[in-house]
Formats: sequence, C-alpha cells, structure tokens
Amino acid sequence: MYNDRRKFIKQSGIIAAGVGIASAIPVDVLASIRKKVPLNDKIGIGVIGIKGQGWSNLTNILKNSEAECVAICDIDETILNNRKTDLAKISTVTPKLYGDYRKMLQDKNVDAVIIATPDHWHCLQLVDSLLAGKDVFCEKPVANSVYEANVMNKAVSRSNQIVQVAQWQRSMRHFKDAIAFVHSGKLGNISSTKAWMYRGGTTPLTPVPNGAVPAGVNYDMWLGPAKKRPFDKNRFHYEFRWFWDYAGGLMTDWGVHLIDMVMMGMKADVPKSVMATGGKYVFPTDARETPDIQTALYDFGNFQMTWEHNMATGVGLYNMQHGIAFIGENGTLLLNRQGWEVKPEKEKIEAVPWTKASDAGLELHAANFIDVVKSREKQNLNCPFEAGAKVAVVSHMGNIAVRTGKKIYWDAAKNKFDLPAATNLVKPDYFNGWKLPS
Repeated sequence: MYNDRRKFIKQSGIIAAGVGIASAIPVDVLASIRKKVPLNDKIGIGVIGIKGQGWSNLTNILKNSEAECVAICDIDETILNNRKTDLAKISTVTPKLYGDYRKMLQDKNVDAVIIATPDHWHCLQLVDSLLAGKDVFCEKPVANSVYEANVMNKAVSRSNQIVQVAQWQRSMRHFKDAIAFVHSGKLGNISSTKAWMYRGGTTPLTPVPNGAVPAGVNYDMWLGPAKKRPFDKNRFHYEFRWFWDYAGGLMTDWGVHLIDMVMMGMKADVPKSVMATGGKYVFPTDARETPDIQTALYDFGNFQMTWEHNMATGVGLYNMQHGIAFIGENGTLLLNRQGWEVKPEKEKIEAVPWTKASDAGLELHAANFIDVVKSREKQNLNCPFEAGAKVAVVSHMGNIAVRTGKKIYWDAAKNKFDLPAATNLVKPDYFNGWKLPS
C-alpha cells in the first residue's frame, strides 16, 4: 500500500517545488489525490497549533488517504475558523474545534495528535497526549529545556504509543546516502565536524509597546506555563523563537536539524563539554533576546563539533547558507538540504560530485509516521523520540554555554553541569498554575 501511494503522489506531480522545503500542500491538490477509505480504516488526526507548521504537517499527513482530520485546536479563533474552511475543501468530515488541547485529548475520535505549538508547550502536551492514549507527531525541538527533554523521553519509553519527531531530513534519500558514506569509513578518521546556519535577509524586530490582546485570542492559554507578561506582538506567533521563555533561537530552531546529522554520522551521544560565544551583534537594540551570532564548540571525547549561526549574511561556510561538514583525514563530506558531495584530501579517495536532493522530506516523514501508526512497529520510525530528545539536549547545552559565558562540563550520571549557574538553566520554572511533569 505504501509503495502504491508514493507512486500515485509522484505521478500527480506532488513534490514540493523547493526540494526539502517543509511546505503546506494546496487544498485543491490534496482534494484531488485523496481516495475514499472505509471508515474503520481511517486514522483520526487532531492538531494542536494549526497556524503555520501545524498546517504544513497536517497537509502532508493528509496526503495519506487513511488519515482524516477530525479535530483542530488553537488559541486563536480566527485561525481555527480559517482552517475549518480550508479543510472543508479537502474532506466531507467537519473537524471539531477546540480552544483547550486537554478537551481535544478527551475526543475518542482522535487517534493521533500533531503538536505544533511554541516549544515551551511541547512537554506538557506530549505527556498529556501519551496519558490520553494518543500517538504523536511532535514538532522540533521536542522541548525547551534539557530537563523537559529527559522527562519526555522517559514518558515515551514507558508508553505503547507511536511518537515521531518532525526532524524530517532523516526521511530524505540524499541525507541517508551521505550518512551511509560517513559510516563506510572512506573519509578515514573524522576528528572535526561542523554545522551552521547563516540566516541572511533577517531584519530588525523593532521594539513595540505592550498592547491589547487581539480579538479571539486566548492569550493566557498561549502563555500556558511561561511567565505571565503583558501582550507583546513581538513575542507572539512566529517570533516566539527569539525569546528564552518560549524557545532557544536559531540554536534550537535550525540546530536540531543540522546537529542531528552530525550525531547520526558520528553515532554520538551527549558531549563531555561545551563552550560558546555570541550575542546580539547584528541587531543589538532590537526586541530579540536570543543571540543573532553564536559559535559553540562541543567536545564529544573522540571528535569535536562546532555550531555557527549568523543572522547578518546568507553566505556561510563552504559558500553554503546552511550545512554539515564531516572533515576526515581522507576528505570532507559536505551536506545540506539541497544535496551532498565529497571533496578528497590530496586524492586519497575519489571525489563524489554534488548530488542533488530528489525528494520532499516532510512528505516522506509524514508517510512514515502513518505507516508505523498502522503497523505499531516502532523500530521503523525515521525519527524516534529518543533521537529528537538527544539532539534537543545538545542544542540546549550550546545555549546554556553562551548564556553563562563559561566552558561547562556535563555529568551524565547526575544530569547536571559542573557549574551551578549552568545547572540552574537545565530545569525550567512553570507558572500560572501549570505543573512541570516529573
């Protein structure tokens, strides 16, 4: 069935125009490719956070005709109503609308949940979804702290539910091929790796005064366990990424995707130590809190990794805006969402010419999730929760290092750093009556 579905989608030309871009699928296209499926064979999908990435995740999942959206949840009534209208063009099933995810989780028609809320919500919503017996497709980074990632990982390991993390690069053919080349040993000893994102085109986020909560928005529910603050549109919707209360900036937004490839290639666990520099150098007076320039150096014991991000320019390392480099004694493998290549060191190995990406990662990732929901064979997940939790922890370590300004050493047995100030950033505080899962 899976192969038939992939063939049908390809023949319909439903491959994202920008290869590897996690984009939403037009509703008319979805309507044209969906097939009738017996009611008993359908998988009821509920979505928590339906504006942007949640909608992209849902539309890619709905390419699989077995999936049916039966419920959507958001704190913004306008978004809810707009998505209800969109879904009416795709399916004859009218989804139930919810403003509180906890009520949606009580819906017996919901078999699986997409979590696409700001990062500070992921821990509560995933744990509650598991307790409600729902399978989960969870956005990255899986958590907004080291502590939450570890708590969630334990909750998933004790559950029978299927949990896929939306690190969809793992589903792309060229990423698999590049990592297989690393594992082949042809690069020789790899002592140095790099990952980077140069986000050119970023403009200042001009500070604005606090304002009124937009009509139809449940702002208290949006804040959830985060600190109570007056409404500031700069901290709302997409821009939440740049504020410590809700996320970790580019380090966790892009870092989890790219660092994940380094860890896969090197078969690495968490690092022994991390040190970092960075700050607000590009837009020193704008509203963002997270660094717009940052460099982190990780020591994994048998190799080192550097992470770099820069919001001033789009010309990154090796003339690639974003990427991963495995630097071996025989050559260097370069990899990003557009393709991969190998540059030999003094002709020690044969070059691998630039090989372009040829598929759409989110589409494949969504299909993999639905396949495993049906089979219940967790080992077939392309990104199991443990992998997502591990790279989230590594990314948060880079942020903790830059916030303390110190080289910090991790004690895996005790789940803490050698520096008290760093350990204080491992576990978040929850506010407004919400309780941190233990």
